[in-house]
Amino acid sequence: MEANLNNDQEQKILQELASKKVIQLKSFYKHLFFYIIAVILFLLKEYTNLPLQIFPIKYINWVIVILWTAVMIGSAIDLFASYKIFGDQWEERKVRSILEKKYKKQKWE
Repeated sequence: MEANLNNDQEQKILQELASKKVIQLKSFYKHLFFYIIAVILFLLKEYTNLPLQIFPIKYINWVIVILWTAVMIGSAIDLFASYKIFGDQWEERKVRSILEKKYKKQKWE
């Protein structure tokens, strides 16, 4: 019974981790979409004679684009490289160690 309960807890924790990753991916792709639109508008503003001096577009400059690019690169590295560094095996070991610590604490109560 304990092994089944422990397995159910592991499955629940793994499902929560997976849902958090999906939410992070969804947020990253939304951010990437707006970033691409902003860069396209910035390039059109800088290198064409189009009248793009409306409110949000006129405040996009090189500093904003460079900082936003750095944030996007950092987010991509955090999201995608962390899978390779902290892969599924690492997550499973970490979940097991957390569950073991929790089980040991419950055993003494």
